[in-house]
Amino acid sequence: MDAARRRFRLTDSHVSVLGFLVEGDPIPAELSEARAELRESGILDAEDKISADLYPLVATLMEPRLIARVEMTGPQGVTQSGAVIGDDFIFTHENWPGDTESEYVPAEPETLVWALARMVDLHRDFTEEADSGEVITSTMSTFDGVVERMEAGQIEEPEAVARAADAPVRLAEVLAQLNCMWRITMAWRGAETKVSGLAVRALVVWDCGIEGYWLRELPAEPIVEGQVDASSALRVRRTSAKELWQMITDLLPDGAQLASAQPSQATS
Repeated sequence: MDAARRRFRLTDSHVSVLGFLVEGDPIPAELSEARAELRESGILDAEDKISADLYPLVATLMEPRLIARVEMTGPQGVTQSGAVIGDDFIFTHENWPGDTESEYVPAEPETLVWALARMVDLHRDFTEEADSGEVITSTMSTFDGVVERMEAGQIEEPEAVARAADAPVRLAEVLAQLNCMWRITMAWRGAETKVSGLAVRALVVWDCGIEGYWLRELPAEPIVEGQVDASSALRVRRTSAKELWQMITDLLPDGAQLASAQPSQATS
């Protein structure tokens, strides 16, 4: 806990402990270690009273109006970051590869899009803008075949990978430059397309270095479990950092779309 800057490093287990305490429920035995860590850090006292410094964060986690989730898949695995927006406070949280803790920090509404863009390392595209709008079509099974071939450790030219996976050469060329894939998802109570009772918007992007940014248009987000299989169509379109900034902005609902009811469970 960094009280001076209202920063906190918490695992999902720490957040669960705080939730049980706020609800007045017994803390399960499997969370006893997490509770001990919260006591050691000063977030909880000996009687399990939560530090007043945590009130803004706990209040926001318990009654969020909007949840933003950022999933980044790269060479070091998957990281989960995002933001939680309440009536009075906004907190962002970021995770490092291999680390179970996330750093929660306060944010202002005007900085939310900037914070989400930074989480996915959205940066200026120095490649030729003339290529923007290029489209590649294939299937999910072909995509998986190209990725598996590249992850096998063999050094092959994209043309050879494409032949082996029966894939478009262009798909192999783009994936050969893949730095990471990322997904941003927004969820709130509302009247739009619903997943598990929540209105959801999302986008998936490939960051392919010198090949630029590619937006996955098919399978279209949001995806529900069981919706995509090996035969599902894949379509990606070359885009720009400027367009992606606007897309991230457009993921956010306006005030009229936010219902008075809040999601019933916090997400970290």
